[in-house]
Amino acid sequence: MIREATEADIPAVHALVRELAAYEKLLHEVKATEAQLHTALFGPNPAAFALIAEDDTSGEAVGFAVYFLNFSTWEGVHGIYLEDLFVRPEARGGGHGKALLKHLAGICTARGYARLQWAVLDWNEPGIGFYDSLGAVPEREWIGYRLTGDPLARLAGA
Repeated sequence: MIREATEADIPAVHALVRELAAYEKLLHEVKATEAQLHTALFGPNPAAFALIAEDDTSGEAVGFAVYFLNFSTWEGVHGIYLEDLFVRPEARGGGHGKALLKHLAGICTARGYARLQWAVLDWNEPGIGFYDSLGAVPEREWIGYRLTGDPLARLAGA
């Protein structure tokens, strides 16, 4: 079952974020607190949204997706950027990942959004194979850039 996250899901979302980071061998980089996630998802101006994948039997959160809206100036409409998609290893193969993506695709089509977009680590062969099986196409001509920490502060003039 896929559903919109609620405020009561914040501890589970935080745990899943940490599990995803551990899978990516980057747990040491997680700084987000439950309070920050609560503000981002449910504060006065939510900037992100989350879906929960539940186990059909126990109702336990076994996966999640965190996303936000982007905008295509060429298309003139919004799209969804999928920031995180994670299913606990013991629940993989049960269709939760595909159900999360299907739900997001449904939001896109229902709202007239132009695209659903995400990134995958180049070493994540299971993820790449899964996305390829859905008909997703890698954007090989685009190189992602990120500005953080001191370079971000320097650019901002701090």
